[in-house]
Amino acid sequence: MKNKLLMLALLPFLAAAPATGQVKDQKPPDVRADVTVTAITIAVTVQDGSGRMINNLAEKDFTIYENNEKRTITYFRQNYFAPLSLTVLLDVSGSMAVLNKLEEAKVALTNLVTSILSPRDEISLLIFADGQVEVAAPFSTDRTEFLRVLDKLQAFGQTALNDAVAVSPEFANRVHNEKRALLLITDGVENDSHVTPDEALEIARRVDVPIYTIGYKIPMEEQLLKILKKGQGLTSAGIVETLDRFSRATGGKAFFLNRPEEMFEVLGKIKKEQTHQYIIGYTSYKNSGGDYRFIRVTTSNYKLKVRTREGY
Repeated sequence: MKNKLLMLALLPFLAAAPATGQVKDQKPPDVRADVTVTAITIAVTVQDGSGRMINNLAEKDFTIYENNEKRTITYFRQNYFAPLSLTVLLDVSGSMAVLNKLEEAKVALTNLVTSILSPRDEISLLIFADGQVEVAAPFSTDRTEFLRVLDKLQAFGQTALNDAVAVSPEFANRVHNEKRALLLITDGVENDSHVTPDEALEIARRVDVPIYTIGYKIPMEEQLLKILKKGQGLTSAGIVETLDRFSRATGGKAFFLNRPEEMFEVLGKIKKEQTHQYIIGYTSYKNSGGDYRFIRVTTSNYKLKVRTREGY
């Protein structure tokens, strides 16, 4: 593959542990606290008990907590007509040839760019197989290249799903539009990654890009999984759990489908959700080398359901 994404996001997990041994002439520790001030932006989705999207809330209706400490909102925007930057991360590995999964996904994505997205929305296409992630079509509001590349795709090779999830959010974040999302379409089979699901999630959740997952025709028969998987740990239930975690932790949502018409419907729901999204910012104060920070967002109406990324 050409135009591969560099696996720079994986470097933290490849760093060597510090050397051990006798310490001589050690200086007293510096007791000064180094604090990093960071502007944090989060995408927030609000629904009522019936699942209806709520887009008429004001800044005063929201409260943000970081590690259970209230933060002051410094930025607030809800623009129904703001354009979306959507990155499609498409599994083109060999298992996607089974049951016509890739071909049906291609038809659904064609419908997405021709009938669902608005003319101002931009879209890019990343594909992954055999341990590589390729930028098949860069961000553009012109659908010509996306459709041309999509039409020629064929399934091949092994599936490095975790590796692809680890590196793709950083690419999806390199856009100008405030509304941005990553759409992962896969059957969930994993047999070629260098990182674990936990390591991939640790990287992905630090980037402010919600991951919407379509788990399509996940293999349910153990006999088929034995042919496709690497090792003994992969199960149908495990696939569902992993894909759901990727979406839930980043503020997106996971869908598990088995029919092409379901995919058309879900793609419309994802676009609708992005249209109703709130973009909220606040300032974080974090000690150097500090641990993971948990984010919680509430509204003045406790009956409303709020979804955003879990932290960074």
